[in-house]
Amino acid sequence: MKQASTALRLAILLCVFSALAEAAPAAWYRWRSPEADRDICAQVMPGPGWIIVKGPYEDAHCKKPGKPGDAWK
Repeated sequence: MKQASTALRLAILLCVFSALAEAAPAAWYRWRSPEADRDICAQVMPGPGWIIVKGPYEDAHCKKPGKPGDAWK
């Protein structure tokens, strides 16, 4: 009987914490290299010296403005 009670408590805690762990995908940004004078679309800095030109975007082509996951709210 005690094992069933412990298992039920654990199941309830897992349900509560899984509902709180709501994550959205990372946003995309247009990055520019000052050395190559070239723009790319990426979620993270491609390397040293790159700067954010525009963003955030929802897609990997940097065409749809906005943050990913905003449409789900």
